[in-house]
Amino acid sequence: MTSACAHIGAVKTVKHALTRDCEECVKTGGRWVHLRTCQTCGATLCCDSSPNRHASKHARASTHPVVASAEPGEKWLYCFPDDAFAEY
Repeated sequence: MTSACAHIGAVKTVKHALTRDCEECVKTGGRWVHLRTCQTCGATLCCDSSPNRHASKHARASTHPVVASAEPGEKWLYCFPDDAFAEY
């Protein structure tokens, strides 16, 4: 994997979604567009195109910097603090 930043470089094994749901939207009855999986804790949450933007809210609140796309066929990581992207 090419490292786009130190946070992405620190990801040695990509965590994948255990379910195809936004954990927070399920709790509140919300809806999502795409899903992202936190590479620190493994939470799967909705993207910024979704109404509640749970993945970026989680990244800010928890300081967990990197998410992986949880969409079928997509193999990329994104770092919120560095606005960096890398395919794996």
